[in-house]
Formats: sequence, structure tokens, C-alpha cells
Amino acid sequence: MAQCDMCIVKPETCHYAEGTCREPDWGDQHCQVPHTVYLANSSGLKVGITRQSQQTTRWIDQGASQALPILTVGTRLEAGLAEVVLKEFVSDRTDWRKMLKGAPPAIDLREYRDELLGQAGSSFKGSLLPHAAVVEIDYPVMKYPEKVQAHNLDKFPLLEDSLLGIKGQYLIFEKCVINVRKYAGYQVTLSFK
Repeated sequence: MAQCDMCIVKPETCHYAEGTCREPDWGDQHCQVPHTVYLANSSGLKVGITRQSQQTTRWIDQGASQALPILTVGTRLEAGLAEVVLKEFVSDRTDWRKMLKGAPPAIDLREYRDELLGQAGSSFKGSLLPHAAVVEIDYPVMKYPEKVQAHNLDKFPLLEDSLLGIKGQYLIFEKCVINVRKYAGYQVTLSFK
């Protein structure tokens, strides 16, 4: 399945154009569509890519408090190649524990964009987005944990705790956090008091 190829986690290795994609129809829908290269502030500055149609969903999914599209390209491969250049100067990762301890300090994403594009000095395929607006995202969290402790439903299937909020893929409880994506396919029963 193309959905399981290495190019899903390393988009710069997409081989659709070489004619070797195992599911060309899937590639047409997911890889051969416009993508956005962006900067986000989740646990600090990071660079990332997403399908243009999934921008806001992606930013919320990763717990970004701020996001700024910086480049649009025609394919996932082109987005991946641009990300490789930019991640020489800025991380492409989110520190999930740091992200769950609170909102990061606001940063000037436009200033970082200009600095990064200057450092990269590369001519990217696609269109730069010099007038894109910074997106600000607030999460419904009453209180962030001081210490982030992940709960494992496989080891401890019963969890009785107070839900304090949700950020990104995580439910934040008083004593722990749960990565909801990790438990896709599980049947879970919730009860409220």
C-alpha cells in the first residue's frame, strides 16, 4: 500500500513521478495535489508540510498555537524537498511534552520566515506567500499539567480522572495525558459525573 511507503514519513522520497507508486490513484488524491510548507509554534518554532486543503486541521492536530503558510507547491515531493532545505535551520519536530505544559510564548513568524528564506538561499518551486496571515489557535484547556505523564490504556485500561482540556492529539487530565491518535481503533467507554 502506498499509504505505508517510506515517503509518507519522508515526503522528499516520493517516487510517484518515477511511475513506481504502488497505488497511483491514492497518490493522485494525496501526493499530486497542492501542498503548503509552513512555520508553526507548538513547542517552539518548527517547519512542516501539509496538503493545502488540510492546513488548519494539521496545525490543530499538532497543537500549534501559531502557524504561517510560507510556500505553496504542486506536489508532496516538492513540499518535502523544500522542508529538507528549511529543516537545516529549524526543527521539523514538536516536543509533545513541552507542548502540553502550556502555550508557548508568541513569536514573530513573519520575521522567522524572512530569516529562514534568506538563510536557505534556495529557489523553491512553487509560490512564496509573503502576505499570508498568521493563524492564532487557542485550545480549550482549563489547566496545563506541571509534569506531563502519558497514560497507557494497554497497561491500565481504567482511568478515573478529571478532564482539563484538549490540545492537539491529546486529552489533558489532572494526573495524565492520553494521545488519542495512539488508540485509533480501540473501543473506549466514557462516563461523566
